[in-house]
Amino acid sequence: MAFTKFSEQSQGVQLLQRSLARGRLGHAYLFTGHQLEELETLARTLAKTLNCQNPVKTSGVATDCCDECLNCKKIENDSHADIHWARAESKSRIISVDQTRELTREIQLKPTEAGYKIAIISGADRLNSQAANAFLKTLEEPPPKSVLILLTTEPSRILETILSRCLRLNFSAETARKLSAEQSIWLQQFSSAAAGEQKSLFSRYRLLDSLLQHLNTLRARVDEALSARSPLEKYTDAEKDLREKWEEELKAGIEAEYRRQRAEVLLLLQWWLRDVWFLTLAAGEELLHLPQIAGANEVAKRISARQAQENLAVLEQTQRLLHSNVQEALALEVGLLKLQL
Repeated sequence: MAFTKFSEQSQGVQLLQRSLARGRLGHAYLFTGHQLEELETLARTLAKTLNCQNPVKTSGVATDCCDECLNCKKIENDSHADIHWARAESKSRIISVDQTRELTREIQLKPTEAGYKIAIISGADRLNSQAANAFLKTLEEPPPKSVLILLTTEPSRILETILSRCLRLNFSAETARKLSAEQSIWLQQFSSAAAGEQKSLFSRYRLLDSLLQHLNTLRARVDEALSARSPLEKYTDAEKDLREKWEEELKAGIEAEYRRQRAEVLLLLQWWLRDVWFLTLAAGEELLHLPQIAGANEVAKRISARQAQENLAVLEQTQRLLHSNVQEALALEVGLLKLQL
């Protein structure tokens, strides 16, 4: 299957093809999406394109496969000597350290039939800690003419050390985001503030204050809405034990709804940071999640693609910390100070 057949994943495919055309192919990718089988097909297509005997070319560089030559057919049938796979096979459904060591051994060898060695880990969220750690060295220093592709439908389960070493491409058929008026106003304010020079801690704390004020407004609104619907407001003469039960339920309900809305706010920031990363790659406005939000381009001019990618990892780490018992303000402060803007 050629890249031209993946119409619903056009954004991720376009970015990948532009990277090929500009000679900016990464050494390690993380493909994310809703279906693992679909991600495997995309990985095969990239492997075919890199090793195709009659590729489709853009400016003299291969950007798609013919899907007909001997190499393409071998890769399609998982019988090519230079394409290696690792999948969860044991009863516990994990990818073991022995599998990653074997994959590492294979990838270190020179290609035998084609131009590139390709290692594909399907279901990378199934890497146990030993297997993931054993693979880190290869991710950091892959051999020449090799590409590592990790596939997952659950990126949040992958170790941060793995995430930070891969270029992440999402193939979930996502398009430009429609924001509510409130979301658009707040995110535009945040983006405009970030677009200014960030040379002082004062500038960074202004961003933190903007985020915390927005979250405080959300919490107050959630508290007001759920309290108004609580039986505590209707049955003021209820027994003490019953009132205490309702109070606990209300408290838990407010916290759960606030956390949900907080996650949505941080997802907005993640989309904005993703746009910054795309702009550092000169990927084109049609690939942006939030083309209506100004300011991302100014940030992209000041940082490298690597720094933009690291920002995404920082925000993911912040999200994970907030799912634990860490203090919210501290986690957000650390996260925003780590961002390279």
